[in-house]
Amino acid sequence: MKKDLHDKSYRPVVFKDLSNDFSFLTKSTIKTEETIKWKDGKEYPLATVHITSTSHPFFTGEEKILDVEGRVDKFKARAEAAAKAKAAKISKAEKAAIKPAKKSAEDKERSSEQKTKTEDK
Repeated sequence: MKKDLHDKSYRPVVFKDLSNDFSFLTKSTIKTEETIKWKDGKEYPLATVHITSTSHPFFTGEEKILDVEGRVDKFKARAEAAAKAKAAKISKAEKAAIKPAKKSAEDKERSSEQKTKTEDK
């Protein structure tokens, strides 16, 4: 076996799933400030994660939304704002289309009035 293959900071670390408090011990080079006392009585560095195989919908077979950082809410807000902007743009375009139609109708009335005035003279 080759010597000095792994980094010097390669050590046992406890990873803890924040959504269901599941923890497991494995080796990693992750840098952490927190520590936790493990089942064997020793203290190990603690790395917290939002999702693991015990809470991921693919592995659990459940459909649930894990929105720890507000991403779903941000997406819904952006989608709602985009829908409002689209509706405003459409209504603006419809109003712009109506104005020339009204204007052309008014022009026709004016021209017919002018014709009748010129005929009366």
